[in-house]
Formats: sequence, C-alpha cells, structure tokens
Amino acid sequence: MQPTAREKYLFDLNGYLVLRNALTPEQVAACNAGIDAMLPIKEEEWVGYVHGHSFKDNDGVNLQQIYEGGPAFEVIIDHPSWIEKVKCFVGGEGTFDWNHGPLFIDENFANLRGPGQAIGLHSGGEIGLKRTQYRYHNGRFQCGQINILMALTDVGPGDGATMVIPGSHKANFPHPDFEKYQMRGEDAAVDNVEGAVEVHLNAGDAILFVDCISHGSARRVNEGQRRIMVYRYGPSWGNFRHGYQPSEELLARLTPEQRQIVQPQNRIPREPSKIRANPNI
Repeated sequence: MQPTAREKYLFDLNGYLVLRNALTPEQVAACNAGIDAMLPIKEEEWVGYVHGHSFKDNDGVNLQQIYEGGPAFEVIIDHPSWIEKVKCFVGGEGTFDWNHGPLFIDENFANLRGPGQAIGLHSGGEIGLKRTQYRYHNGRFQCGQINILMALTDVGPGDGATMVIPGSHKANFPHPDFEKYQMRGEDAAVDNVEGAVEVHLNAGDAILFVDCISHGSARRVNEGQRRIMVYRYGPSWGNFRHGYQPSEELLARLTPEQRQIVQPQNRIPREPSKIRANPNI
C-alpha cells in the first residue's frame, strides 16, 4: 500500500488524497457501536479514558483519545489502508529517528456534529508552522503532520462535509477572506470560501491530508449526525497536542508496532532509593 506515482503527484499538487473504502463495512459498524456505547458524553466528561472535548467553534463534540475506546479503534492505529502512505509522506523509515520508527500519533478523536454545526477555516502554507508543515527535500517527503479523516457515516451535500482549498499547503499568502470564515470568526464555516471544495465521502472512505492545507467544513443543514474520526500522525520525536497520555491498559493490549506509534519513547524507570547524591552538586 505504498503511494503510487499518481498519488504522490496528486498529494504534492493538491495536499490531500481521497482513500475510497479504507475501512470495511464491518469496521465502520464496530466503530459506530463503540461510539454509541460511550454516549451521551458531555464536554469535559470522561468515559473511561475517552474525554469529551470541543474547540468551542460550534463544531460538535470530540471524543478525544478515541483509540482508548476498544479494539475497533486500536486497529486504526496502523491500518493497512494508509499506514505505508503516511510513513512515506511524514518521512519514511530511517529518515530522522531510526531507533524508534518514524511515526507518532499526537491526537486522535471522533467528532459528532449535528444540524447547524461546522468548523471554521484554519491552517495554510503561509503560516509556516513546523508542526504542520509540508516539505519535500532531497527526494523525500518530510511533512510535519499527516491526518487521516475517516467517515463513519455518509457525508454528502448538506451533511457538513470536510472542505479543503487545494494547493493551499504551498500558499505564500493568507486567503483574503480568512478572518471572516476562520474558527470563531464572523461566519465560522467554509461554505462560501472562494477556492474551497467539499470532499464527499461514503462511510468507510477517508481523506489523507497534510495539516497545513487550509481546511474546515461546510455547515451541516441536513437532519441527523455527521460522524468522523481523525488520527494525526507526525514524526516520532513529536509530543502530544493536548495533555493526554495513553493508558497502561491500552499499551498492554497493543502490538509492538502499534505501541511504537502510540508511545515511541519508552520511559526509563528509576528507583529513588538506589540513587546516590551527586557530590559535585
């Protein structure tokens, strides 16, 4: 599942790829059942190790640390539909941390969004953040963060689809209307942003995109609920976006490959009773 020459070209050109049927119908059903079992969940409420969260942008509720929600979410960590593509775009094996592997998930969540809700425009190549940057150098991609956004429900017209501005990961100037449509802006949705396109997905489809592409969502106008999940991958030397840490229970259940992505650095234990004072201090 390495990216093809066509996928590399389109990712470089546009900043994103659509991965059709990335999850099987059975995997989609298992994730939806797992989410149902956690509901209702309110902002700042915990269900096990999953945390209710919002960016306060009328963006619905996020179930942060969703990989703590059970086996259905654990298989997403290194899912074969995208993991080799992510490794390639983040930097590939051995390009920066050959002792610990190339990847680290710094944030993972499910998002539930109903009628009237959306998230405003954010990111863009002109900002120049190292954490989210797009970079191709010396024959390799070296992107700071690659996101996999998975649809757990069909997301078509009126459903509040993810929207992107193709090519904006290489932008040198901010969008002229950025302040109006940005998160917590005057009209925090992307429906009317010039140059932005809706990415319609069937349940099980996914979008792979570099985080510095300008993106957000349309406002949902249809009844019902939009359900998606996002796993964010970066280099293994990164840190968590929020203050979450994987639970010991989760780490014990994961495969060695998954555990390396969730916690690339093994903690070095120390026993204070065996530590001698340094006479030079």
